[in-house]
Amino acid sequence: MEKQGRVLFFSLTVTVLLFSLLSSTANGHNITRILASHPSLSTFNHYLTLTHLAAEINRRQTITVLALDNSAMSSLLDKHLSIGTLKNVLSLHVLVDYFGAKKLHQITNGTTLVSSMFQATGTAAGTAGYVNITNLKGGKVGFASEDNDGLHSFYVKSVQEIPYNISILEISSALSSAEAEAPTAAPSQINIINIMSKQGCKSFADLLRPSKALPTFQDSVDGGLTVFCPTDTAVSGFMPKYKNLTDAQKISVLLYHGVPVYQSLQMLKSNNGVMNTLATERANKFDFTVQNDGEDVKLETKVDTASIVGTLIDQDPFVAYKISKVLMPRELFKGIQEEESDAPAESPKASKKGKKKKASPAADAPADGPESDSEDQKAADDNAADSNAARFGMLFFSLIIANLVL
Repeated sequence: MEKQGRVLFFSLTVTVLLFSLLSSTANGHNITRILASHPSLSTFNHYLTLTHLAAEINRRQTITVLALDNSAMSSLLDKHLSIGTLKNVLSLHVLVDYFGAKKLHQITNGTTLVSSMFQATGTAAGTAGYVNITNLKGGKVGFASEDNDGLHSFYVKSVQEIPYNISILEISSALSSAEAEAPTAAPSQINIINIMSKQGCKSFADLLRPSKALPTFQDSVDGGLTVFCPTDTAVSGFMPKYKNLTDAQKISVLLYHGVPVYQSLQMLKSNNGVMNTLATERANKFDFTVQNDGEDVKLETKVDTASIVGTLIDQDPFVAYKISKVLMPRELFKGIQEEESDAPAESPKASKKGKKKKASPAADAPADGPESDSEDQKAADDNAADSNAARFGMLFFSLIIANLVL
């Protein structure tokens, strides 16, 4: 009896651990990584990150994302909406209920109203944040916002389904909503150019001031922005290379120095790994690796390595750092080997290279324009992986002990 009791105890333990493991695995998702394997959805992926919707999607369960291909996103971007307004429009495409392809064709009475993340923000008036889903004849399924007459967007295909956690469905065109497209509050009045100019980054500010990259920086401040500003000396040494770039490449280089999420110095020190930028989108990644050794934080691009040598401003959600070199993305400077020094080193102490953590894959992106897995998403994924590994270890150990008892 005693032996049977021990066997029963270990069997229950293994069952509980296995259930916990499977439950944890099933509930985790990362929208940025899922969409990264679908190049036709890269622009949609990029703007989910830029508007910080990606992080909100990853925190939720039982949701449906109505994804738009690059052509549909291009039509939406032609409206020249602000980042705040674009966030409202895209949040209308995130339904707070699960709809797989099969469920779309099994809607009771053929039509239903579903709440979206736009409705959940409290910004939508009345039921303007609801989406109408209608199962039409011939298996066709239409979508429309509640405040818009007629069905103008239709189901294309299922991109990925993780029942009943997250479903990603591609639809033919963006949902039109006057409420979602209404102008949002004016962005922060933080003057990025003045801050840079007064803190030893005047040369970089002078490059950014007339550039088409500046609006992207300004629009990103309220949602979270980290800027890495090269010193005047570093910019001076880089100018011969900069002058040889096309206008589109110059914009990409400038955007490469911004990250669409707030990262304090402590966060940078604790979250080593790949970081996407304002330039990340479509076919080229335009990312770099954050690596620290003690108090030193370095940014490695595979072409050059810059050190953070000072902080210009740190007022959540905006922070700007002074760095020792201009960051050169490998997408534009593949033939250039890392130089010993583009500018005099300003870091207080030379640091050894630490062992890099395995970086998570980033979404693909273009050389001429502004996608990104934010650091808090990567940290959550790393924690989930560690947790699952621990559970597997506990499960394996329990099975061994149970076998010995038997």
